[in-house]
Amino acid sequence: MSTSVISHRTPVQLAAAAVGAVFLVVGILGFIPGITSDVGSLSFAGHGSHAMLLGLFQVSVLHNIVHVLFGVAGLALARSMGSAKGYLVWGGAIYLVLFVYGLIFNGDMAGNFVPVNAADNVLHLVLGIGMLAVGLVLGRQTVARTR
Repeated sequence: MSTSVISHRTPVQLAAAAVGAVFLVVGILGFIPGITSDVGSLSFAGHGSHAMLLGLFQVSVLHNIVHVLFGVAGLALARSMGSAKGYLVWGGAIYLVLFVYGLIFNGDMAGNFVPVNAADNVLHLVLGIGMLAVGLVLGRQTVARTR
């Protein structure tokens, strides 16, 4: 990507692209032995997966695919100010819902199809608040600059 393309991006677009890139990398890392422990137990979905990204975050094939898709979406939606803001705000809201889901369906409960553990719950809360705040603050600044 050339410097001229980067310089024409607003802060909200850059933030959405950065978040998207991180999700894409995390999704890929979830399949790599050594970075993800017990990859042999990686199940498609459900709480039965014992694979742990960075030894902390319980992952499954579905979980990793969702991260990859969420990352690709962030990179694609970073192309415009409005869609970048929407990605961050709605993505933040989704992660807050995942946080609540994790509080309700934790550990070996049958409804835990994502799967999530305590570390995932904390991360989902931080991501939800962070993405929502960045989307709202930078999105507001972008609107103010265009007026």
